[in-house]
Amino acid sequence: MKYKLLAASILATLSTSAISATYQLSELGTLDNAKFSYVTDASESGHIIGFANGLYNLPIDISYIDFDDNLIKSEYDTTESNYEQIDKVITFTLDDIQNNDAVLTNPDAHAFMVSFLSDRSSNYEYQKQNPFIGVRFTESGVVEQTLFDEAAIDYDGLTRSTFNLYNAVSEDGVSVGWGSAPYDKVSFTPEGEDDAETWFTNEFVERAIVISADGVKVSLAPEFDDYGGTSRANDIIKTNSGYTVVGNASISIPIEIQEDIDESCDNEDSPVSACINLNNSTSSQGLFNKSAFKWELDESLNVVSVENLGLALTPDEDEVEDDNFVSTAFAINSKGTIAGYSNTRYYRNDNSIISMPVYFKNGEVVDFIDQEDGWENGIASALNDNDVVVGYATKVIESSFRNKFFYHDVATGNTVFPNDYFTGSSSVANDINNQGYIVGEGEVGGSDSSRDKAAFIYKIGEDKITNLNDLLPCYETDGETDYPYTVVEANVINENNEVFGVATKTVEKRDTLGGVVTDINGNIEFETVAVAVKLTPLENGEIENCAPPEAEIYERSSASTSWLALFLLPLIGIRRIFRF
Repeated sequence: MKYKLLAASILATLSTSAISATYQLSELGTLDNAKFSYVTDASESGHIIGFANGLYNLPIDISYIDFDDNLIKSEYDTTESNYEQIDKVITFTLDDIQNNDAVLTNPDAHAFMVSFLSDRSSNYEYQKQNPFIGVRFTESGVVEQTLFDEAAIDYDGLTRSTFNLYNAVSEDGVSVGWGSAPYDKVSFTPEGEDDAETWFTNEFVERAIVISADGVKVSLAPEFDDYGGTSRANDIIKTNSGYTVVGNASISIPIEIQEDIDESCDNEDSPVSACINLNNSTSSQGLFNKSAFKWELDESLNVVSVENLGLALTPDEDEVEDDNFVSTAFAINSKGTIAGYSNTRYYRNDNSIISMPVYFKNGEVVDFIDQEDGWENGIASALNDNDVVVGYATKVIESSFRNKFFYHDVATGNTVFPNDYFTGSSSVANDINNQGYIVGEGEVGGSDSSRDKAAFIYKIGEDKITNLNDLLPCYETDGETDYPYTVVEANVINENNEVFGVATKTVEKRDTLGGVVTDINGNIEFETVAVAVKLTPLENGEIENCAPPEAEIYERSSASTSWLALFLLPLIGIRRIFRF
């Protein structure tokens, strides 16, 4: 194994002064038409994928909108009132949007329509938009990777209506993810009505996809595909005969949920597709019973076998269960051991179902976190080739539910929750390499409602969590300007101990059309954005002490937001929660 990270002697000097950093940070790039960028996976061979968010120039279709409707008129009045409170003059009218192409030229008008549509995301009589897109980070730049989106009929470019989670990449560049089908604008006449209405429908809610290195796409449809079914692909590895993909897929619909569908989704008041989407989005676990799955593919990406990996509980066949059941696989190693999560029964009450970290091995689903210690939720997010699993579990700490990262040795059955930044800090582990280095992020301060986060690295056996920002320079090369980056997420660590994650930095503020924003006095405004980064270890580096003397330094031993917060959520919150 290659070994290029920090020697134990360097780690032991975290609080000492030094002249250079131990990591070099480089941006991986951002799409020209997006505000934020994130890393989701990086292979040992250098393939790097992720997603972008905050797309500029989201297309707006106004052809079907009734601008005399009270909904849009009321929203306009509210917007005008909000502008007045900040001494801003509204620069567009609804007539400008309807007749003068204001959404193409006026950033305030465009932002108004984006907000109007966003507020109606669960109303399928309005256009659907999604600012998440998959990307590949290459030496020549950042390239969009479409999953299921396609060219729009009513405007130029893609529909931008699909949800896209681009999750994992193999050593030879074959990648996987999942997404929704694009929405079509259809005409629908409700039963008993004479006039047709415009609705937006799609073919499926979620579908797994495999993409070859040269762009060939293969979807992985579930065997149970009523109403389109669901499937998700979360990880892929190269094998001697092809590829192994893991994720989850629908296997059935619970009886009570099916009865609700039969009653409400009858194609009388709304299209069946719209009704299914609405019911699926308002249910915490969706409409379907879903199980973790493993797909074996050959070199040409043909599916040669499919295996249902099962649940950590056995549904009661003698009575109707109230809820649907879900398990999913997040990661697979070279031994075929799989990490994920599963619904299981709460130890105090068999009628209560909770979600706990599990691993799948030799046909078994192993629920390894002890509920009697207070743990009531969590996931296993990654594992290395030594069968060490990492993730987080949740319990009440200081009167609130907190996530705490762990590592679990499959061979010994031992689970360790290392102490993180402080007792009340929530922390998650996102990846582990074969040398036992774990990366993730944890809370470092702030209020209970909005806590700051910082990426960490932790070495099994060295009993110390290290804030990765402590291993970066204090200043830019001029020795005076504060270092512009704060690393908030560490999502991947490879065998060279290179870390891939997300940092924040301050840049000129951009409006929804991509233009620079100025205040009422003409001064340029600034904002914090998320950027995908790579941290490369410097073998001869030393730690700089950036903190003032009164600052608290978190060093622990082991034991056996505003709108911006949405975009700065750790990927455990975006990538993995959406992967359930």
